[in-house]
Amino acid sequence: MVQFNRKSTLRNLTVNDAMRRQIIQLDQAKTIDLGINVLIKYKVNALLTVDSQGKPVGVVSKTDVMGAYYAGLPVESPLEYIMVSPPLFCRSGDSLETALEQMRTSGVYRLYVTDNEPGDLVGALAYPDIVGLLYQYCHQCEYSHLKTSRESHQDDSVRRFNVREVMTPSVKSIGAGETLNTVMETLSAFRFGAMLVTDENGCPRGVISKTDLALNYKHGVDPGVAAHTVMSGPVSTCDVDSLLEEAIKKMTMIDIHRLFVHEGEMSNIVGVLSLSDAARVRSGSCYACVSSRIKVEDHG
Repeated sequence: MVQFNRKSTLRNLTVNDAMRRQIIQLDQAKTIDLGINVLIKYKVNALLTVDSQGKPVGVVSKTDVMGAYYAGLPVESPLEYIMVSPPLFCRSGDSLETALEQMRTSGVYRLYVTDNEPGDLVGALAYPDIVGLLYQYCHQCEYSHLKTSRESHQDDSVRRFNVREVMTPSVKSIGAGETLNTVMETLSAFRFGAMLVTDENGCPRGVISKTDLALNYKHGVDPGVAAHTVMSGPVSTCDVDSLLEEAIKKMTMIDIHRLFVHEGEMSNIVGVLSLSDAARVRSGSCYACVSSRIKVEDHG
């Protein structure tokens, strides 16, 4: 675990500090069905595909699985039919800023990490890993909201980020009677990870994520069925004026990547907060260390 002190700056961190050591991979000849099982079991958004010699050849994400579902590809098809090739790599000793810039310019959500020897895979780096590291930094900081709330005598005059400042201030929703095909078209067009499902009055009733779609694909659900028949609920939300630190904590505790943001009534959804949004402000709490934060651009 990385240890921070008050003079630490995130600019000194390397990929090794943030990456996850477990690499989820499958032979490219294995079926999409098996790939979905692995994605769900390990709670990851993508897996690395390898050839018969174990050499990395591609990446299969939940977006790729959704595309196969939409196209009507049999779930018994091999992963090589839908994988994106080649996978992109960085080195464990690279600066975190360099890796993040590579992710941004390449338009990818993750990099696979090698050691000094080419092909020597040691881990993977994705945006949630970065957010987790930044939140860890914030949590240990002397200005942490958790610490100041415990020490009620302390004057908490630090300006803190709230959800309103960071969220994506627009929401694309879909009616409960629309089909899964329409859900997939919308998710693909706007590069969303999940879709809010609303009733005839526009009130939120559930969510359909790429994970939900992958499971329906696996179970042979007709993509022409209505959204309300497969949506999950309840909708995970937070208030627009909540502290960003608290919202990140909530996402971490219930293991989700986004919260729908309401203002006033719970039914008044005005935005979405994702882990990617949290990464853009380079921390989980306040303005106390802006000059030392890593700049993370919107990766789409």
